[in-house]
Amino acid sequence: MNIIKIAVLGISGVMLGILLGHIKSPFSGIISLATCLLIIFYSMTKLSSVFELLNTVSSHLAEQKDYFRILLKIIGITYVADFAGNICKDAGYRAVAGQIEIFGKISILAVSSPIIIALLETIYGFL
Repeated sequence: MNIIKIAVLGISGVMLGILLGHIKSPFSGIISLATCLLIIFYSMTKLSSVFELLNTVSSHLAEQKDYFRILLKIIGITYVADFAGNICKDAGYRAVAGQIEIFGKISILAVSSPIIIALLETIYGFL
């Protein structure tokens, strides 16, 4: 299973980071970042099946392409904010991580506003 490979890679990276952290602390951050990047690059190889799924969903939602684009933006914002926040937390900058997460949430709210407005218009249409 692929998840087992990724789990072993992640645990190995953490153990190596802890081991090197006792010797020279700057190396633990580099190991952590390198492990994250390796996992991301491995994840990129799995994107073809995700893109096939997105194309299928997009073809079924031909009339709602704008909503589908908004959904993709929301997913992207979520992943980027989570990744950046976790890197900052790992480096010991929890306050910066918190601000990134708050900005991500505000960005999601801003991007999703057309969907919220359409939902409210639909609800008011039934009343």
